[in-house]
Amino acid sequence: MYQEVPEGQPSGTRSSPTQALFRRLFVLNGLVFTVGTLVLALSPATVSSPVLLAEIPVLTIGLALILAVNAFLLRASLAPLDALTTLMRRVDLLRSGDRLVDSGNGDLTNLIETFNAMLDRLEAERSASSGHALAAQEGERQRIARELHDEIGQSLTVVLLGLKRAVDRAPEELREELHGVQETLRSSLDDVGRVARRLRPDVLEDLGLLSALNALATEFSQVSGIPVVRRSKPDLPLLSAEKELVIYRIAQESLTNVARHASATKVELSLLAEAGTVVLRVADDGRGEVRQEGAGIRGMRERALLIGARLHIAAVPGTGTDVRLIVPMTAERS
Repeated sequence: MYQEVPEGQPSGTRSSPTQALFRRLFVLNGLVFTVGTLVLALSPATVSSPVLLAEIPVLTIGLALILAVNAFLLRASLAPLDALTTLMRRVDLLRSGDRLVDSGNGDLTNLIETFNAMLDRLEAERSASSGHALAAQEGERQRIARELHDEIGQSLTVVLLGLKRAVDRAPEELREELHGVQETLRSSLDDVGRVARRLRPDVLEDLGLLSALNALATEFSQVSGIPVVRRSKPDLPLLSAEKELVIYRIAQESLTNVARHASATKVELSLLAEAGTVVLRVADDGRGEVRQEGAGIRGMRERALLIGARLHIAAVPGTGTDVRLIVPMTAERS
C-alpha cells in the first residue's frame, strides 16, 4: 500500500503541519516544565506535607513564573498564525504580490510556504482566465468595429450621397429642411466612426502608442471640454503589442471615468520612463472620490495583471484622483 507524496515535497523529509505544530508545542511545554522542575530541585525551597502556610506564596510565585514563561514562548511561536489570518482577510487577487514572509519560525515554515504557493497558483489561474476573457473581449470589439465601419458606415455614406442628389433636385422650399437632415446624417456618420475608433484603435497599430494617446486626449477634450496637459518623451523603450494595448485601454478607461464622475477642470496625461519601468499617469483635479471600485476599475486591474504591472489609484476628496500604471521593462520585443 503506497502513500501519495505531494509534488515538490521529498518523501519522509517533512511532517504534516499538524504534527509539526504538536511537536513544537510539546517541546516548548516540556522545556518549561523541565526547567521549572530543575529549579525546584536545586533550590533550597522545600515543600512539606501537608503544605505549610508559609510555603504557599513560594509555590504560587513558581507556578506564575512557569505559566508566564510558557505563555510568552507560545505567543512568540504562534505569532505567524495571527499574521497569516490578517493576510487571509485582506488578500485580493487583483492586487498581486501580497505574501507572508517567513521569519524563521521553524515548523510553521511549511504552513507559510504552502499558503504563499496557494496564492501564487490562484493568481496565475486568475491571470490566465482574465487573459482569455480580455482577449475574447478585444476580438469582439474588433468585430463590432469592423461591422460599424464596413456595414453601417458604408450604408450611411450611401444614404448621405443619395440625400445630396435629392437635395440638388428638390424644390427650393424643401432644401433647407433636407440640408438639416443631411447635417444630422453626417453627424451620425461621424459618431459611428468615433465609436469604431474607440473599439478598435487603428492609430495604435499604425502610428504607435504615443500617437494613439495624443489622439485619445484630443478626442476626450473635444467631447468633454476638459483640457488635457500631455507629458511624454519620444525616446521611450520598446514595448510589446500587448503592453501597448493595456496602457492604451487603461488610459482610455481613466479618461472615461474623469468625464463621467470627476467634475474636473483639467487632466494631466503622461507616459514616461522611470528606473526600468514605463509609468502611465492620469491625474485630474476633480472631486477625488472612489467610494467603490466598479467594473471599470476592476477591468483596469485585470489588464494590469496580464502584463505584470502595478496599478495604483489615489483619490483625495476635493483634490482629485491620480491613476498610475507602472509597467516593468522585461521580455520586450526586439
